[in-house]
Order: sequence, then C-alpha cells, then structure tokens
Amino acid sequence: MTTPAPHLAPVPAAAPRIETAYVPAPEGAPADAPRVFAVVASVMADAMPVGKDQRNQQQNYNFRGIDDVMSAMAGPMRRHGLFILPSIAEHRQEREGKMTRTLITMRYRIYGPAGDCLLADVPGEAFDFADKATNKAQSAALKYLLFTLFMLPVDARSIDDGDRHHPEPPAEHRAEQAQRQQRQQQRRQQRQQDKQQPRRSNRAEPGPWEQPAPQQQAGPNRDYLTEAHRARTPEEFAKVRAAAQQAGAPDDYLARLDTIAAQKREAAQQGRQGEQPAAGQQPTAPQQPQQAGPSSADRAAALAAMYAAAEAAGVTDRAEADQLFTARHNVKPTDATLEQLRDMRADLLDAAKGAAA
Repeated sequence: MTTPAPHLAPVPAAAPRIETAYVPAPEGAPADAPRVFAVVASVMADAMPVGKDQRNQQQNYNFRGIDDVMSAMAGPMRRHGLFILPSIAEHRQEREGKMTRTLITMRYRIYGPAGDCLLADVPGEAFDFADKATNKAQSAALKYLLFTLFMLPVDARSIDDGDRHHPEPPAEHRAEQAQRQQRQQQRRQQRQQDKQQPRRSNRAEPGPWEQPAPQQQAGPNRDYLTEAHRARTPEEFAKVRAAAQQAGAPDDYLARLDTIAAQKREAAQQGRQGEQPAAGQQPTAPQQPQQAGPSSADRAAALAAMYAAAEAAGVTDRAEADQLFTARHNVKPTDATLEQLRDMRADLLDAAKGAAA
C-alpha cells in the first residue's frame, strides 16, 4: 500500500522589513557600554549655545549657520562616542521659473558606543539658482536634526533661564526686548510706506543699498556707490560715506566705498603728474583730470547691484555668478550692457524673493 504524500503548505513570503525608531545593539556588544539613549543625554548636557551670529546683509536678518551648529556639536559627540550616519530616503526636484526646488527626506542613524542606534527622518527643502539645491536641503535638515535631537540652547542665557528664581528679567533682557520691539515697529512703518508707493513694475524691488537716488535724498534707499563714483571732491565723498555709515551700511559696503575713493585719488595724482612740463618747455594750461562719466558710473553701479542680487539669491561666489551670467548672455559681466546687467539683477531678485516666500 502506497502512503500518500503529505500535503505541503506553501511557504509564506517574507514580511517586508520595517524600520523602527530604535535598533538594539548587535549580539556580542559589551554589556557595560552605554546605550544610545544615555549617550544622547550626555551630549545634551555638554552642548554649547549657538546664537544667530551670521548676518544676511542683503535681506537684513540674522541666522545660525550649519557650520556653527556642527562646530558646537563636534566636541561633545566625539567625547561621548556618538556619531550620525545620514542617508537620503526620498528625493524630489522640480523647476520653478529659473530656480530649482528640492524636497528631500533625510534618514539619520544616531549610533552609540554599543552599536545601537536611533532612526530619525527629517525633511529638507531648498531653492537654488544653479546646482546647489540638494546640498542646501541636506544642510537645513541636518541643522534642525541637531537642534531638535539635542535641544541646543540658542544663546548663553538659555542654559541659566530654567534656574532663575526671580521673575523680573535682567537689564540686558529688557534692553534686548526693547530693541526687538523697536525693530518690529520700524519694519511695520516701512511696510506701510511700501504700500503707499506705487510699484514701477512686477519685478522684485531692489535691496536696501540698490535704490537709485537722483535727488540725493536721505534715507536707507540711496545708491551710495553711484554717488561715490560721481563725487568730484574728497569733501563730497566724505559726505556720501558719512551718510552711508549713519544709515547702517555694513563694513564690506563701506570698504567698497573706500576703494572707489582710492581709485579716484590715484587717477587724480596721475593727472597732476601728466601736467608737469618737460625741461625747456613752456608750461601748458592745466588739464582737468579725467573722471568716469555717467555711463561708467552707471555700469559700475549696475555690476555691483547684480552681484548683490546674486548673493541674495544664494550665489555667494562671484565666479559662479559670472558663469551664470555668461551662460545666459554669452558675454562676461564686465563686457555686458547696462540692460543685460539690470535684467540679470531683476531675475536674481525675483529668485531670492521666491526662495524667501
């Protein structure tokens, strides 16, 4: 008699692997090695404050750079044996006008000395005029992972605020709060003035140091670079520089004004040397030193405004800005026309406004 073969049930397919928020230490890990939870707490205890020490001169706001955050965390993480392994879980790019928008989801594995790890998914978003959008999105995701995971204090006072027993804030806090309220009031007034002024076009408005000033009017919207080029005497230049400094122009902007003054002095000295008569010759009538005409001044101002707009759009390297300009107009910025420079500047400001919206 033949025994019937037993019925074999089909082998179920392997279940999909599910990523959990915590991955235990591998087999054989030392039992006395601290686990990642304890290590994260130790790193938090040693974390240094990170203030808004970086300044965006074009759009006038302070920010915390990724380099500052990484520098603050590198020491505590090395000291306690913690490291982070990044990977891109999702990545999507789309074109919005002349800008590239990147949306990513970064997956971070935070490992402790025992080999166990925490998993954290962090979104990142960035715009860029060239090919740096993915890099910027990764930097933004990493910065906010470090801030939220380790609860980084944002300034030196944040470490002590929880231990204060007196409800009255100190004098420096009150002064800082008063300054913040004053800046908010000034911004509200500026927005009201902007609403009352008609727009010349649909393009983004120029930055605070790029507005033309045909009537030499006072205020933050004067084009001091053009005024410096047109100054005919050291006294006129000194007035322009003093006005720019009083309006709060940054140090690099004042340095550009000083460079213009040095070039004008050098040109004036060369003109005086050319006036000296040779031996045996009658002195000729003094010649007026050649000065840059309005077209040269306008060109220099337009070129400086284009570079400033590039920085506002995230293109901080001038060589990269030159490449973008040449790729579009098939000519170097120094050889371009005023219309080309102004058109490129307007597009860059549109891109910067879209990225900040």
